[in-house]
Amino acid sequence: MLLACCALLAAASVLAGCERGSSRGTEESATGPSGCPAAHSRARAAVTRAQATDVPWSGPTTGPRAVTGKTLVYVAQTMTNPGVAGAADGVEEAARVIGWNVRVIDGGGTPAGIQAAMSEAVALRPSGIVIGGFDPNATSRQVTRADEQGIPLIGWHAVAAPGPSGRPPLFTNVTTRVEEVARISAQWVIADSGGRAGAVVITDASIPFARNKSELIRDELATCRGVRLLAYENIPIPDASTRTPPEISSLLARFGSAWTHSVAINDLYFADAAPAFRAAGAKGAGPPRNIGAGDGDPSAFQRINSEQYQAATVPEPLSQQGWQIVDEFNRAFSGDPATGYTAPVHIATAANSEGATAWDPSGYREAYRAIWGR
Repeated sequence: MLLACCALLAAASVLAGCERGSSRGTEESATGPSGCPAAHSRARAAVTRAQATDVPWSGPTTGPRAVTGKTLVYVAQTMTNPGVAGAADGVEEAARVIGWNVRVIDGGGTPAGIQAAMSEAVALRPSGIVIGGFDPNATSRQVTRADEQGIPLIGWHAVAAPGPSGRPPLFTNVTTRVEEVARISAQWVIADSGGRAGAVVITDASIPFARNKSELIRDELATCRGVRLLAYENIPIPDASTRTPPEISSLLARFGSAWTHSVAINDLYFADAAPAFRAAGAKGAGPPRNIGAGDGDPSAFQRINSEQYQAATVPEPLSQQGWQIVDEFNRAFSGDPATGYTAPVHIATAANSEGATAWDPSGYREAYRAIWGR
């Protein structure tokens, strides 16, 4: 079945891909020196824009003055997730500026723990609750109680799309656009490889959001005929530490030098992959050259800056998103609508991060202080 699937893909000249371990065993004919001149040109232009670090603030500059005396509860999927923790830090920093209190409750990464954390949050009757990195539908009873009590809910990566949500009832959801993150990750591969790459995509197919992101990545890679999808690996995030090393060793044995680039839906896979790459004698700077399409936690920046089995990441501006969450709550408390602001995608590499361990764009702190009168 695997061979038949891959043969069908090659015949159709698409990258719809088989499931875990799928490959295209024959080289497609490519047009031009880059393998895909038009797609390569678009990718290079998009990557150049995304790598800029002097991007002016494009978010809100007007809004209600600071409401006083508010308390927020940040319910975290797990504080061991650097993205969740980074957004929580941003909320706490912004709350200190606007003059509010914040309590963080850690769900511990389990369904029971998250439900218990949400129950505790609702029982505290805070002014607002942040749903930090988990699906609100998994705590539907608690979400309904909060809604009935008039407690506004704001998500961080809680649902797939940014902005307000009716079902589940979120005043807004703060996140980058998954379509943009997926597209720029694949475009980096196309640009970095000169339009000729042997790529591996790593996902967690058990999470609909992650699977959708990886399928979007796969679709964008397919715009360049010079890029071959060698494998589409399904590694559940909870099993990443044990599953990733042997999977990486297997891929290296199967594809050798044909494997030039990787895209993972989250940076954490490359932390777990590093020992297998090292044991196989692969150079830290690649090949394969690896990009993470998610979060941009400090350890990812450290790997990138030291050229240790990760070349790039598409990071979330975690601190800025925390400040945005506080501003969105201030609008909710004031009877104003949500801003709908979405941060533009960014690519961090060793060349443009300048040793930083997070993507922290400029201008937002000053803008929000001016809005709040703080």
